[in-house]
Amino acid sequence: MRRVFGTKWGRFVQKIIVRNVTRSVLFCIDRDAFAGIPSVTFMRGATKDTSMRIPRRTATALLLIPVFAALALVACAAPLHGGTPRAQRHESRHEIDQLEEAWRTAVLKANTAAMDSLLADDYMAITPIGTLQSKEQTLASLRSGSTHFTAIEFSDRKVRFYGATALVTSRAEVSGTTAEGDFTGSYRYTRVYVRDERGAWKIVSFEASPIRNPDEHKQ
Repeated sequence: MRRVFGTKWGRFVQKIIVRNVTRSVLFCIDRDAFAGIPSVTFMRGATKDTSMRIPRRTATALLLIPVFAALALVACAAPLHGGTPRAQRHESRHEIDQLEEAWRTAVLKANTAAMDSLLADDYMAITPIGTLQSKEQTLASLRSGSTHFTAIEFSDRKVRFYGATALVTSRAEVSGTTAEGDFTGSYRYTRVYVRDERGAWKIVSFEASPIRNPDEHKQ
């Protein structure tokens, strides 16, 4: 049910339910004949029967029960966490975790074909030394071996979803070398995934920064 009411069509149906229930309640109050008693049809010509009279407050409270029931349905069916149902978020989180592991494996094995399928065409990265790196440059670096990873261990991963966008922040213990030298150390990185028109997650952005010890700033 959460999947249904999480769509625009579902929210439209919710509005129709509340509006129609409210109209039905107001229509069913026979103000002239019974001063608040619900009836099937208007009874303007009927003779008042005081023995059947119900206090207005009691009748109103009874008539509002369907309204509150409809509102409760709306509240229970409302999607959680920014419009994404819990089950769907759980499934998406599982997909992102798998993609993070696929990225790690592709880097360690220098698998350019796997990396090509992970990166969006307009992918752009900011390396730990502050340079920009496009998808073509990333694949070329991996293919030539100018950037060589020997170990990558992830920890403290957090994934947040904003519609069709997933923001990943994590810590990585990395060992490897580049043409500039050894880059072994601890890093914090941010990776951004976006669902494409086919529903597949693609990496569009990446940025990594080295974690420095407080003593390094004192030197």
